[in-house]
Amino acid sequence: MSLHLETPLVPSRPLSLASGQDVWLKLDALQPCGSFKLRGVGLACQAYARQGKRRFVSSSGGNAGIAVAYAGRCLGLPVTVVVPQTTTERARQLIRQEDAEVIVHGSAWHEANAYAQSLLTDDAAFIHPFDDPLLWQGHASLIDEVVISGFKPDAIVLSVGGGGLLAGVCEGLARNDWADVPVFAVETDGAASLAAAMASKAPTALPAVTSVATSLGAKQVCQQAFELSQQRPIHSHVVTDAQALDACERFLLDHRILVEPACGAALALAYAPSEALKAYQSVLVVVCGGVTATHEQIREWRASC
Repeated sequence: MSLHLETPLVPSRPLSLASGQDVWLKLDALQPCGSFKLRGVGLACQAYARQGKRRFVSSSGGNAGIAVAYAGRCLGLPVTVVVPQTTTERARQLIRQEDAEVIVHGSAWHEANAYAQSLLTDDAAFIHPFDDPLLWQGHASLIDEVVISGFKPDAIVLSVGGGGLLAGVCEGLARNDWADVPVFAVETDGAASLAAAMASKAPTALPAVTSVATSLGAKQVCQQAFELSQQRPIHSHVVTDAQALDACERFLLDHRILVEPACGAALALAYAPSEALKAYQSVLVVVCGGVTATHEQIREWRASC
């Protein structure tokens, strides 16, 4: 039995009117821990538990850590999550709420990740937030559910941070013979590591992550995401923090669901499609969710943009 839920696939009248297209939403913000992360994290944790691992260690800026903590509690195994200093107090509280240990280390995710690796023992499994084939296999279930519904979009819009969701969606498209469906990969300015890699035709590390969309805060996308960008129809698109935050507020009004700026990036493109996206009539938007930002914080960020 999987730890994630099958999430609703719904048409969006507000987004369709705004864009002039037929927009459908895959509402993974409704997963038990608030984001798509549970699909891959849950599968990975179950796989490692079957292998005899008795503890999970992860590094995360928020949502992946919450998903690991949730999975560990469901499986009855202890969890340690190392977060950087930039992780919000709300995110730390949500991880602790799942009975996991939180360790704060480093000024950025890569420093927290290195420390988390040092905590591994023979009986512990490391759950990466985005770079593990087990994660991609689990995230691919999102596309499986869309296929079963009988709806095939002309294009898919999603947000990209480290590239785990992109890799999973592409795996889902491939295993369902939908490899012809293009993916619009959206990032915020200041966290656009995929756009940088595609422009230079090589994985490229950003000097720093400066976007408020901290859930997109991987300085470099995983190798799998980059390779996919060279092999299949993937369109890179970058929005501003202000556009992502506006989309969060607009989506809350339109659909009564609060999402993070990381998810707002994809919604921003869906509300105001680029010329490339306008070429497709039927569009699926992955509402990946995120629970580490409050509405008050989103408004504070918006006021400062």
